[in-house]
Amino acid sequence: MLLNSTQMAQFAARGFLRMDSVVPEALNQQFLADVGHVDEDLVETPGSHYARVMSTSAVPVVPAGVLLNDAYPSGSALNQLMNLPVVAGAIQSLVGHSPVFDHHFLHITFPPRFYESAGAVPTSQHTHQDSTIDPRKAFDIQIMYFPHDVTRDMGGTRFVPGTHLRRVSEAAIGRYQNVRGQQHMVCPPGTLLFMHMGVWHGGGMNTSERMRYMFKIRLGPSERQVRLWDDSDLPNDHFQQRPIFWTGKRENVDPIHEILTKSEPWFEFDTSRLEYLNRIRFWRYLLGDESFDADFWLTRVENEFA
Repeated sequence: MLLNSTQMAQFAARGFLRMDSVVPEALNQQFLADVGHVDEDLVETPGSHYARVMSTSAVPVVPAGVLLNDAYPSGSALNQLMNLPVVAGAIQSLVGHSPVFDHHFLHITFPPRFYESAGAVPTSQHTHQDSTIDPRKAFDIQIMYFPHDVTRDMGGTRFVPGTHLRRVSEAAIGRYQNVRGQQHMVCPPGTLLFMHMGVWHGGGMNTSERMRYMFKIRLGPSERQVRLWDDSDLPNDHFQQRPIFWTGKRENVDPIHEILTKSEPWFEFDTSRLEYLNRIRFWRYLLGDESFDADFWLTRVENEFA
């Protein structure tokens, strides 16, 4: 079940794909059992719960750099998760046939009472970008798995669509807790978020009475990420430029061009054009063709002569 061209263009433009309820409930429950979830009343402190989970759960310790196929034992919840057709297809479309395992981690946010009993103040995680040091055209993905329902007050992961190509220092954006257009994960059980490594994100503050779990897996490519998806739906006129500004009555507009030039709420009017340039360069990389352009944005600035 490979991604289609529209989905890939959405990923190129916005840096994420969200898939709600794609993991069967039985598998969600197996995962929670594998990691050692217990009722909140049986948890004394966040530290003790993390220590128990880290030492006794069925989540394996996996060295960085192994292939994903070798990361999780057969029959485990995580192995089954990675082999779901919709998940395997998305992974192959984004990072290829034999992706490289980077790391995984179980993120748990705790209700306020756990902090209050320790004399601490609950806070949200600062907004950050994981890949400040990573200037590649190639990209890793981060799969965020939500094995149970996440309500608004549980502080689901927040992220800012379209920020993946805006390289920053993590510390520089740490003070921004709210950005126009940001999204918060409020979702049913078994939801997955596939994110480009550069998307600005952070964990929210849990003000509910329940613990919130999110399991993150980072994967990198082992091949060039060119047309790994099902590109059979690319329009025949995909490389043809369309009229801009004075457009007349547009008909049969190429959806890929529309997606790549759609603004995010945080874009400024003028500097948003820098994001269009970045998106087009990214789509060229995915296509494996440097001749592609949308609305002439790159062509006009490449018009130089020796």
